[in-house]
Amino acid sequence: MKKRLPAYEPKFDKEQVERLKRLYLADEKDRVKEARAFEAGACIRQGDFSRKPLEMIYEWKTRGRGKGRLARNSDEEICDALRLAVMAETERAAVAVLKGLQGVGVPVASAILTAIDQERYTVIDFRALEALGVKIPLPTINAYLEYLAYCREQAREWKVPLRDLDRALWQWSKEQSGKSGKNSV
Repeated sequence: MKKRLPAYEPKFDKEQVERLKRLYLADEKDRVKEARAFEAGACIRQGDFSRKPLEMIYEWKTRGRGKGRLARNSDEEICDALRLAVMAETERAAVAVLKGLQGVGVPVASAILTAIDQERYTVIDFRALEALGVKIPLPTINAYLEYLAYCREQAREWKVPLRDLDRALWQWSKEQSGKSGKNSV
């Protein structure tokens, strides 16, 4: 029997996307890290499959956590995984090949793919899921693919770029954690 994945229910409406996106981009340091990650993604998209662009994206997504695990991958493994991910015909294949790298789970793979192509992919993490009323401790590839399909449809329905929806989801969750006194990382 196929496992039923959760139903997503946004905790905010279309009118709040622009405000949340602006707040997400308000922190200069975070904005610079994101810009560098997306520049690194453009380098990968253009054929630079070296370690450096991957590390820049990894730093943006993880805020430096787990760098030692990523360092265990050889340059050849990184090159091969990035090349195959960019060439992949399906989202499943792209996520799966990146997930094969040490230190890369589905959330990090989704961030790498988003940095490479923000019109096709979006980031899955606990914050975005919280903003949709869902808790998935360790998202699987199947969970990501359903989440990605949902986000694409929601972005189309709300007539907003996929990346803006992602920023709004993340920011909504960050605001909620600030209200409850949780750590905002």
